[in-house]
Amino acid sequence: MPSQESPLPAPRVAIVTGGSRGIGRATVTRLAADGFAVVVGYAGSRDLAEAAVEEITAAGGRAVAVRADVADEEQVDRLFETAATEFGGVDVVVHTAGRMYLAPIAELDLAELDTLHRTNIRGTFVVARQAARTLRRGGAFIAFSTSVVGLAFPSYGAYSASKGAVEALTMILARELRGRDVTANAVAPGPTATDMFLDGKDEETVARLAAQPPLERLGTPADIAEVVAFLASPAGHWVNGQVVRANGGII
Repeated sequence: MPSQESPLPAPRVAIVTGGSRGIGRATVTRLAADGFAVVVGYAGSRDLAEAAVEEITAAGGRAVAVRADVADEEQVDRLFETAATEFGGVDVVVHTAGRMYLAPIAELDLAELDTLHRTNIRGTFVVARQAARTLRRGGAFIAFSTSVVGLAFPSYGAYSASKGAVEALTMILARELRGRDVTANAVAPGPTATDMFLDGKDEETVARLAAQPPLERLGTPADIAEVVAFLASPAGHWVNGQVVRANGGII
């Protein structure tokens, strides 16, 4: 009788919010290279999200783009439902979506504060809540904070406060997932060469920030994606309830 080949195992599945650009885009590419089927979540950059999907599928991977406002629970539900329908479930959730607003506290525009906190705090809660309900055993939830929480740069008060909330949420989620074999960690990049970071900064400011790490450069989205890939992998599964400050050594 002719031998029958065993079916290929189903791929692990990752949802990446903010996956159309910056650190999210680098993470999408990196996880796809590790064999993940990837759901690319995006808010407004449809062309960029679809370009990420095309890049993955052209390389033989599996991906789909889904528009979702991370602070809208119905849209986030559909994001997770698409992962289940297209790929059979969810193993890893990487929540990179976020906003940045910089201003001295005395000059803070409260409308901007509300918009920032809607995405960075409420959005993280909405995504984390659905991840906690959905992730399969052996899975991982990876949120995004910032090293500015510890560095306390002036003008970062609103942004840093929102990310401090992300860190607190992530630590508690790790404990609430006891018995599920699911990890929860946060990655806290330092200055990283993304559009969001570079927006509004002059060359002198960028050069000053790039000189701060002992490695004397800005981080790249690929640097951060490597950290995410480790936390999402079996090799990183013993890391749990931690904030990983990926910043080149800034103290």
